[in-house]
Amino acid sequence: MSVDGEVRRLRTEADEPGWEVDPDDEWGVAVVATVGRQVKLRREAVGMRAGEFGRAVGYGEDLVYKIESGKRIPRPEFLDRADDVLDAGGLLAAMKEDVAKVRYPKKVRDLADMEARAVEIGVYENSNIAGLLQTEEHMAALFGVWLPAYSDEETERMVAARMARRSIFQRSPAPTLSFVQEEATLRRPVGGRLVWRRQLERLLELGELRNVSIQVMPTDTEDHFGTGGLIEVLKFPDGTEVGRSEGAFNGRPVTDPKQIRILDQRYNMIRAQALTPRESRALIEQMLGET
Repeated sequence: MSVDGEVRRLRTEADEPGWEVDPDDEWGVAVVATVGRQVKLRREAVGMRAGEFGRAVGYGEDLVYKIESGKRIPRPEFLDRADDVLDAGGLLAAMKEDVAKVRYPKKVRDLADMEARAVEIGVYENSNIAGLLQTEEHMAALFGVWLPAYSDEETERMVAARMARRSIFQRSPAPTLSFVQEEATLRRPVGGRLVWRRQLERLLELGELRNVSIQVMPTDTEDHFGTGGLIEVLKFPDGTEVGRSEGAFNGRPVTDPKQIRILDQRYNMIRAQALTPRESRALIEQMLGET
């Protein structure tokens, strides 16, 4: 396609790897199929062939067919261009929000949905900084060293999913959020010194929020109730709760009140052993000064 006298290469499937919808994600499959069907109906309504439409939006014909058949998740910019080219009056562009959610793994969407409904969340982390507290650069650095290795596209999707969860800090009314971090997770220079500094600064920034409590568990703590690993407990407006722990109930999410009580007891004991939020802030500031 020629644009302003220059040849523009059309995007192909090789340019957008990893954008297939998970076949086990029924809601995601339905969303992508609906969007693809709308794109095709609009294209046919204005009398455009798939190849002609593809050139207009900068996509190869094969990729257009895959999107229209619900086999590929369209990018937001594709929907914007398609809306303009097909004169859809904002209908296609309006689908970007639902399509964006399909990009994220179902288990991540489910977690984000629970976090969005929770009035109280408690998290103890002993291996990494809690996902809700991570900077974008820190996330990318973590995903970048996982094995087997993620592709650049997969890393982008995972980071985007985790970033979307951070909207919880803008919720109103604000939920009560408490985090306990092992000291070692804060001293590990994930991503290099600059990324590490920005991560520590992010912790200090979030710690200033009235609804957020960040505590550090000192490495030299002798009697430690957190040796069982990560703990998460989410509490909802109707009084129900869900929690999980690496060291209890095979790591699976639980809702039984007796099991939740065990996780609550462990988490409360961990909080009692950790430094206070004020002491923790002082320690993080000290670490920041040492970087």
